[in-house]
Amino acid sequence: MKISSYAALQAGEALVPYEYDAGPLAAEDVQVAVDYCGVCHSDLSMIDNEWGGSRYPLIAGHEVIGRVVALGDAAQNKGLHIGQRVGIGWTAKSCQHCDACIEGDQVNCENGKTSTINNHGGFASHLRANWQWVIPLPDALDIATAGPLLCGGITVFKPLLMRNISATSRVGVIGIGGLGHMAIKLLRAMGAHVTAFSSSAAKTDSIKAMGADRVVNSRDPQALSALAGQFDLIISTVAVDLDWKPYYQALARRGAFHTVGAVMKPFEVPAFSLIVGDRALTGSSTGSPGQLRALLKLASRSDIAPQVEAFPMSQVNEALEHLRAGKANYRVVLKADF
Repeated sequence: MKISSYAALQAGEALVPYEYDAGPLAAEDVQVAVDYCGVCHSDLSMIDNEWGGSRYPLIAGHEVIGRVVALGDAAQNKGLHIGQRVGIGWTAKSCQHCDACIEGDQVNCENGKTSTINNHGGFASHLRANWQWVIPLPDALDIATAGPLLCGGITVFKPLLMRNISATSRVGVIGIGGLGHMAIKLLRAMGAHVTAFSSSAAKTDSIKAMGADRVVNSRDPQALSALAGQFDLIISTVAVDLDWKPYYQALARRGAFHTVGAVMKPFEVPAFSLIVGDRALTGSSTGSPGQLRALLKLASRSDIAPQVEAFPMSQVNEALEHLRAGKANYRVVLKADF
């Protein structure tokens, strides 16, 4: 089958129309017609080969909302059916037999494939993925805004599961952008006390409207030092290097500083910042199929929707430049118009 897409032919280049032959549908795979695809900063990183390892032509896009149009022979009777609304996130395939897969940690599969790096992505008319990574959408979920939940949303939801966050937890979120604003909405739904750390005073009212209990100026050393010992968890969503020491000191006993932002410089961690109070510095990637299903159920039940701006997919380069310039409010979603 021929699939239409928009691809980067070389690192950093504008995307161009690109058609490829997907070949026969693999037994474990599902073919999904793309209706919407979120644009993530990771797409820019992959297009620009910022992390190394990108292969071209590269078809980005890993926050797909679409419809099942074909099922491989071994994907039959797996709870999916033709015409069903589904989502596909960062991971497209996993082997189902390595230790990670057997333990339900498929996102760390030794032989896995992501939607962008090893598998053609969702800036396209169609996308293929292993059946277990094709996530059924709850009926009440808004398909026009749900795409970012499949990468940005699960990225900030997973630490909440890892740290057993509940209504009694005190959580801080650094960086209230594409990831951070979803973290606040999820934490609000879970009943936790939420502190947002932001460098933009102009966002204070909108951040509180999302569900933050308080907003702290991340550039004010005195405001940060006043929070010593308060947080069970602090999630950093930023991809820039900061002075992290005040945040380590803001952790409560057995608290954790958790990064999901791809900061390219090493973290400086004074040993006693962790030793005193049994604190931890941790990180995580995206989530398993089970965690993705749990997230979408929570989002549907609690009416959690990412705040998005929409572009037609034919304007994908304009959308990418909008994101690159830091103008996104808060996420960008492409609507397929092939």
